Amino acid sequence: MKEDVSMALTPKDIAAMLDHSTLQPWLTEDDIRRGCEVALKYQTASVCARPCDVPILSEMLKGSPVKVCTVIGFPHGAHQTAVKVTEAKQALAEGCEELDMVLNIGKLKHGDADYVENEIRQLAETAHAAGAILKVILETCYLTEEEKILACHLSEKAGADFVKTSTGYGSAGCTIEDLKLMRANVSEAIRIKGSGGIRDLDTVLSARAVGASRCGVSATEKIMAEAEKRYAEGTLKEIEDLKEMSGGY
Repeated sequence: MKEDVSMALTPKDIAAMLDHSTLQPWLTEDDIRRGCEVALKYQTASVCARPCDVPILSEMLKGSPVKVCTVIGFPHGAHQTAVKVTEAKQALAEGCEELDMVLNIGKLKHGDADYVENEIRQLAETAHAAGAILKVILETCYLTEEEKILACHLSEKAGADFVKTSTGYGSAGCTIEDLKLMRANVSEAIRIKGSGGIRDLDTVLSARAVGASRCGVSATEKIMAEAEKRYAEGTLKEIEDLKEMSGGY
């Protein structure tokens, strides 16, 4: 009997796509620790927290496969490059393994490609020197199609490891069309991350179907409960009927 490869997904495959997000400004240290416990339970790809929380993540995730991730120049991307580099170095010194930086949106829209590329390159070199990876947040809701394509090209040229749709705090979040556009405008060496409005298993699977290998989510427990339920029923599989994302985290 021919194996049905469409049924090959497991909950571990889903968890490996998730960057568990703990970025809301009102979260307390107890909330961050709880987020780490959730990530450890399901073995998500990472916990992505605010820069001030990196020491907590490094403590709680030590010895586990769950990566320590933080944001740089978040959420507006308008910090001076030197400030972003300093922020990155501090996070890396405290044990951070993945950096999600917001590019300078205003500079990109003004057409200053050299500035944007140079800034991304400095952050990529800083991350790579410490054995970490860099994801570049485009904040697609503020960009034209041409600007999104340019941002993808500049990110790859500058040495980034990922391009990412959104902070989750802009005027809109991730969309299927943006993920498709981004996948089409970087090489296979660059990975894609969707974030903002990915709140259930079907939106994770939809992002996966159009080329995303990571999703920034805060609804990890809900998503993983759905994945485990479908797996037990034998219905956890890739999907063709895509579900659009909506809103922020």
